[in-house]
Amino acid sequence: MDVRDILGKLKSKSKSDEELIAKAFRFSQEKHKDELRYSGDPYFVHPFNVGATLAEMQVDANTVAAGLLHDVCENAPEQERDAREKELQREFGKDIAFLVQGVTKLGKLKYSGEERYLENMRRMFLAMAQDVRVVLIRLADRLHNMQTLAHVPEHKQKRIADETLEVYAPLADRLGMGKLKGILQDLAFPFSFPKEYAALGELVKDRLAKKEVYLAKVKYKIGEEMKHAGISVVAADARVKHFYSLYKKLKRHNDNFDEIYDLVALRIIVNTMEDCYGALGIIHKLWKPLPGRIKDYIALPKPNGYQSIHTTVFCMDGEITEFQIRTVQMHEAAENGIAAHWAYTMQGKPDAGGVVSKNLKWIAQIRDWQKESAGSKEFLESLKIDVFKNRIFVFTPKGDVIDLPEGATPVDFAYHVHSDVGNQCNGAKVNGKMVSLDSTLKNGDWCEILTQKNKKPSPSWLDFVKTNYAKSRIRNFGK
Repeated sequence: MDVRDILGKLKSKSKSDEELIAKAFRFSQEKHKDELRYSGDPYFVHPFNVGATLAEMQVDANTVAAGLLHDVCENAPEQERDAREKELQREFGKDIAFLVQGVTKLGKLKYSGEERYLENMRRMFLAMAQDVRVVLIRLADRLHNMQTLAHVPEHKQKRIADETLEVYAPLADRLGMGKLKGILQDLAFPFSFPKEYAALGELVKDRLAKKEVYLAKVKYKIGEEMKHAGISVVAADARVKHFYSLYKKLKRHNDNFDEIYDLVALRIIVNTMEDCYGALGIIHKLWKPLPGRIKDYIALPKPNGYQSIHTTVFCMDGEITEFQIRTVQMHEAAENGIAAHWAYTMQGKPDAGGVVSKNLKWIAQIRDWQKESAGSKEFLESLKIDVFKNRIFVFTPKGDVIDLPEGATPVDFAYHVHSDVGNQCNGAKVNGKMVSLDSTLKNGDWCEILTQKNKKPSPSWLDFVKTNYAKSRIRNFGK
């Protein structure tokens, strides 16, 4: 373990950044020198890996340093803890001390069962509302703990794995961190569902080997065609679907593998947005696309900022194959989410699509919801809908996109356009047709809200609206 292994992962760093991270490395190594992990490894292996993961995310130097230091106070003997916290602040400043303290608070849970889960969720989102970096450190911490879960006592393994699937992986997804989400789910899968994991492994083994050989031929063909068209391909790789994601998809399709077209997809990374559409044209010129299977997430990004073009075609030998096309920046954003967008803004590059500000906006809303909810259970229910539920896009008549949870109604839409539009809502048109206010909106719908001056929200709307934002506006009207 060498600090250069961490520094080498950072694409953008100053001399002072290097000195800060090196200092945190030495401080953490010294404070953990007599401690061991369950595995018998020196404890410093853990903060080192947390720091390395954060460096891969391209976060700022303070966050990497806090990752290296995140356990130095928590692991200190009780009588030395206050002195250790003061030493940390003296040596590294208020910002890093704040981040370490935030991570430490998230780690101290004396509850069990559902109460533990509720409190974990509540603390996580309150911490995130204060500073998202605290949660990024916690996610990196959870990643290494999951990578070494086999060494943890058996009676703890399933609880930790279940918590990872229920809290940490969905949180990574909501922050646009697709790579981390998939890894966390796959690490948790064998501990949460051991029988299903083993059965799926047997089913997939032969299919994966054949598909990867097949895609090597497709990759060569595509490479030649792109070269002739003058499109520079930065990378073209087979992307194997994450095991847990495949397991969930199979459940939705009654375990029918014939309906899973993206077990292995070919991911093509190019330099520009124009090249993305050029590559799509070449693929469709070579092979016919499946109707309804083209998804343009570049023109219409997912709520978490994900951008890419997906298309499924009748490929070589008539085999149905999925392609994903994106730029280098889109790929980095898809892998690391909000952390990648921060990296670009830190380097003076624009925040494409305002992803950072959008993420910070919904995080700030969480803090307000927590204040309004009567208790942890109510708060958790609103989180399940407003944060973790699948998201849909609904268009305003002007073409603006409103991001809503699956199952949302025109009233939810109205309040997310503006609270006055919601309060004065008198009717709704979806795709040009009048609909009832309790109807369910679908992804890609165009919605127009009809308003009436001096109209007031109806208490009966509380029976069908889905979002906590709409509920709170209805309840608080006139107060």
